[in-house]
Amino acid sequence: MSFRCEVCGKGPATGNNVSHSNHKTKRRFLPNIQKIKAELDGKPVRIKICTKCLKTLKKKGDF
Repeated sequence: MSFRCEVCGKGPATGNNVSHSNHKTKRRFLPNIQKIKAELDGKPVRIKICTKCLKTLKKKGDF
């Protein structure tokens, strides 16, 4: 599954796991992607969208 929002383009970010001894190892921060059904041009379409965009769409009443 592609971890990319189809609305805003948000994708995986990288950073470090930091242990108690301050040892650092690489890690990935994945966006919270949800599959939803939305209407585009009058047709129902399944899109992958991050929860921040989903919240914004619900707030605007577009969803």
